[in-house]
Amino acid sequence: MPELLDRLVKQLKAKGYSAKSAHAIAVTQLQKSGNLKKGSIKATTKGKKRGKMTPAERAKNREIKYSKSKRKPSAYKYNKKTNRATLKKGK
Repeated sequence: MPELLDRLVKQLKAKGYSAKSAHAIAVTQLQKSGNLKKGSIKATTKGKKRGKMTPAERAKNREIKYSKSKRKPSAYKYNKKTNRATLKKGK
């Protein structure tokens, strides 16, 4: 099973979903985002690349994408409790 899928299933189970529900939700969302191939649990090139990233790297990458900034990942601080990255003060 791809690393991203494992991690998402664990997160959903920790939130109280059954193993079956967590797996179904994770597969659907990862296929929708292009990390898994449609109709399977095989990782796409994007999914393999993101699967090798740490949670902090993925969060910083998401923040750069959403903010459309030209800042480097080092300009962001990762909060593992919220799984979000925020701009460091003074950057």
